[in-house]
Amino acid sequence: MTATPRSSGRTRTGVFDRFAASDPGYIRLTSALRTVCAIVLTLVVLYALHTVVFHLVAGAMAAMVATFGVREKTRPKQAVTLVIGLITACVSMSLGAVLASHRIPSDLVFLALIFCAVYARRFGDRGYTIGLFGFQFYFVSLFVHASPSSLPQIWLALAVAFASSAVSRFVLFRQSTVGTLGRLRNAFRARLAQLVATQVEMFDATPDELEKVLADLRRDTARLHEAALMIQGRLDDEPDSVARADVLQRRIADAEIAAERLGVLLLNARSAERADTLTMHLPGAPVPRQPATGALGADTTALLRRDLAALHLLISRLGPEHRGTAHVRLRNRLLGYREEENLPAGPPAVQDVFRGVGEATRAVLGLRLALDGPGDESDDTAETARSREEFEAEAVSAGSAESGEEDETGLRRRSTRAAFQVCAGSVLAMAGGEFLSAQRWYWAVLTCWVVFLNTSSTGEILVKGYRRLIGTVCGVVAGVALAGLVGNHTWTAFGLVLLCIFGMFFTAPLSYALMSFFVTSMLGLLYTLLHTYSVAVLVLRIEETALGAACGMFAALIVLPVRTGRRTDQQLRTVLLRLGEVASAAVAQLSGGAPADLLDMARDLDTALDDLRRSTQPLTHPFTPLRERRQSARYLVALLESGAYHARSLAATAELVPYSKRVAADPRLARAGDRLAHNIAVLAAHVADERADGEVESGASIASMLEETDSEALRTGSVTFRVLRHLQRLDEGVIGLARPLGVPVSGPEERTTRTAAA
Repeated sequence: MTATPRSSGRTRTGVFDRFAASDPGYIRLTSALRTVCAIVLTLVVLYALHTVVFHLVAGAMAAMVATFGVREKTRPKQAVTLVIGLITACVSMSLGAVLASHRIPSDLVFLALIFCAVYARRFGDRGYTIGLFGFQFYFVSLFVHASPSSLPQIWLALAVAFASSAVSRFVLFRQSTVGTLGRLRNAFRARLAQLVATQVEMFDATPDELEKVLADLRRDTARLHEAALMIQGRLDDEPDSVARADVLQRRIADAEIAAERLGVLLLNARSAERADTLTMHLPGAPVPRQPATGALGADTTALLRRDLAALHLLISRLGPEHRGTAHVRLRNRLLGYREEENLPAGPPAVQDVFRGVGEATRAVLGLRLALDGPGDESDDTAETARSREEFEAEAVSAGSAESGEEDETGLRRRSTRAAFQVCAGSVLAMAGGEFLSAQRWYWAVLTCWVVFLNTSSTGEILVKGYRRLIGTVCGVVAGVALAGLVGNHTWTAFGLVLLCIFGMFFTAPLSYALMSFFVTSMLGLLYTLLHTYSVAVLVLRIEETALGAACGMFAALIVLPVRTGRRTDQQLRTVLLRLGEVASAAVAQLSGGAPADLLDMARDLDTALDDLRRSTQPLTHPFTPLRERRQSARYLVALLESGAYHARSLAATAELVPYSKRVAADPRLARAGDRLAHNIAVLAAHVADERADGEVESGASIASMLEETDSEALRTGSVTFRVLRHLQRLDEGVIGLARPLGVPVSGPEERTTRTAAA
């Protein structure tokens, strides 16, 4: 059957959405293309100037470093950094050429550059870049065997490389903050649509298929959260007003919370018992017992499938070009589920799903308003108009708050500590590298330096070194094969080098092992170009890499070490404190207290939780021998992810209190948050000091603590019921954290006994 133009367009849109979701903002693609283009321009210009192959390689490496090393967000700052970087590169290359025949002074200067490169990170993005340039270009001088007589040609190659990098960055692949944010928003929309599509699959999955679909749901939820954090991280650079950035942050957070909540409600609706949100975050968590097929009824199931498909369509057609009457009708119908009288008849869990669909549709409307403006309001229903009024009221009060933390000083500062560690490891790598090769000892030093980048503990360094070694071994095999295919064809080798560079930068954020694979494959081709290729050279590359990784790990263990356990405890305490801040502020606002900047607090919580995930990677790695500790770490992170979801939901509901006509403050909720705040504070104190006093309090549920007399206030679907449900789940999760952390838990009987004895 021949595809119609409309179906072909849908297919292209689906492919585009999948790619946009896989590379949010096309940041990886843009980075890879910009670097490759800078190298191509450099090679073309240098070839036209009849430059020798050694200087072609130096120019190509310089273009690569000059392009990926700049980290500033605005173009004026990037231009200044490139100018300073060119001067730094010339000085560093000159030092390397002049000192090449003086081994001891050369090694001492190399060590000094290594120390400065790491220490300079404390001075922000520009300090990071200039330090990187100083180290990398000294390394390039060693790689191409620069000499004083070749310096004029090398300076020319550097000037061409930096000019090509500037052309690629500012002309060919000009990337503005607004453009990047726009692409990130499209990626968020695509990932949101993917998540809803997976939720539909979960609703229809058989009991045997459910575990696999839940794994996909966890992955898609994490990817949506990643896109949300990327957008929030770029909002500070947007040239628009602070208020508009704040509104967009609110809308992104609303959509993320509504989508995650819809997944939990769908799992509840298809289960014979209420699902624990831990199931949505922890692989292997107990799955709720599933009823017989068709328990919901054919009519209810068909209606729910139809509305979920309509919600998916609204998300997929979120752009400004999709404003047809059909979309407006779908939106109005789904928003109607926010009103109790519009809910279809059915069990409470199923009605909750329809409410969730209505809230998710409201979040989609908020995204459209934040991104594209109000649009046509002539076909609005009463519920749509009310939702618009709530969004407008929030936009009027939008603002921002700045917060910061005092940095550590002295040897406790991360950059200072890492500088001493890298220098110690580099001394060992130099000494050991000499025994392996008097000419290529610098590979060990480079590996030692690289494994310290973006790491915070000995465990992270161990995992990074292991991944680099695996990627290097596989890259050597590929390098041997590619070198055999290339032979003496120079431009074929350059073409394959460009492909390796593209792969290196495109895969770098995804897999460090893959990036190392492409780096080593590229080196095999570069050695072919320099006519120094042999299998022995690539085998030496493996040996030097293993030596450098070992030296880096040894230095991390001996010199000013930061144990993985200590680092994770620091991050865990930060997450607990942030969780307590969000929960306490949200409950205070829900009970009638003063408004707080809850979304900024929630963003700080998400950032701290991401840091904790990275810190626990060495503990959760599949090859870790500490299996019980791995399970405990996964369980703790899953509990905190579940708690963060409930805290974000509380914050999102509390944000509506000043503006909504339906969400009113309830002073009784203040008491419900007291035990929660106490328990989180006890956990945080115990993590900071295991000898700290205090017990986690358990007992009656949050709902019963209120001594509610008005049953109508606690009926399913009411705002109070929703808030209590999140508070109850958060309370259960916090109490659940006590067991793996070794904190004593006291029930009401123990507290009564102690009080009587006192």
